[in-house]
Amino acid sequence: MRREKLELARGSGNVFRDFGRENADLDQLKALLAAAIIKTLDREDLTVRAAQARTSFAAADFSRIRNADLGRFTADRLMSILNRLGSRVELKIRVRPRECAKRQLLA
Repeated sequence: MRREKLELARGSGNVFRDFGRENADLDQLKALLAAAIIKTLDREDLTVRAAQARTSFAAADFSRIRNADLGRFTADRLMSILNRLGSRVELKIRVRPRECAKRQLLA
């Protein structure tokens, strides 16, 4: 068996940015919030119908979240769902210049 050398590529910590998505930071935030919602549903053994009864959000919304279909959701709506599920959302925001902007300043 021949061994090929594999190339190691370090990610940025945001898979959406690594794949060149336009709104990578927002997509990452929404994915993290959706993961927290799914974790809560699993931990409390809630069906989508039980989650609907508890939060007043449609059962279809919870199905979309479970299927990672987040296009219809805003970040604040996902935070509202988490709040109604009994979680407290805390965000830490850090603003930094983009890498390309840094390079232009140095040139």
